[in-house]
Amino acid sequence: MTDLEAPDLHQARLQRAASLIRRSGARRVLDLGCGSGGLLQYLLRDGQFERVVGLELSGELLAQAKLRLEHLPAARAGRLELICGSYADAHPALAGFDAAAMVETIEHVPPEALSRVERAVFAGLRPQLLVMTTPNAEYNPLYGLARGEFRDPDHKFEWDRARFRDWGQGVGRRNGYRVRFSGIGEMDDHLGQPTQVALFTRHPAPGSS
Repeated sequence: MTDLEAPDLHQARLQRAASLIRRSGARRVLDLGCGSGGLLQYLLRDGQFERVVGLELSGELLAQAKLRLEHLPAARAGRLELICGSYADAHPALAGFDAAAMVETIEHVPPEALSRVERAVFAGLRPQLLVMTTPNAEYNPLYGLARGEFRDPDHKFEWDRARFRDWGQGVGRRNGYRVRFSGIGEMDDHLGQPTQVALFTRHPAPGSS
């Protein structure tokens, strides 16, 4: 969540991601760029999820997630694993999970590293389903931002809806995923919603039932 956004928008993103993952029937879930564990907290409270893994590059944020989650029964039962690392790197042990989430994290990736992330996540990890959220740059004037100004100083880019669709459809086409787009937050007739959502679903393997 950025300082400009209302807290309820961030919770709405986490709830949407958890709901989409739950409805898919997933039992093993990756949270890529899990931060301080907001989404993990939602997932661990649901008995459907048998294994939940959070991957986070920041050791400080990962320590916050551990502190936040360690008291939950699911964490004590061994359903949670926290890993310090980057989703731009290969993690063969995490390949083939039922679902993954990337909530407000892709915009922190330098543009020149996006192809590396695509290879690591969509070609390497290959979750059956992936939920991604990112800011809608078109909405930024409603936060009082000037053209080209980002919601957070750590953001490396913020895409408009057309750019996000182009990138997401390209990722899907190259890696065997269908992709569906939606939004979260208050709708503006011209600017859309503050948060963009892409739902990537892997095509069935040839010959599978």
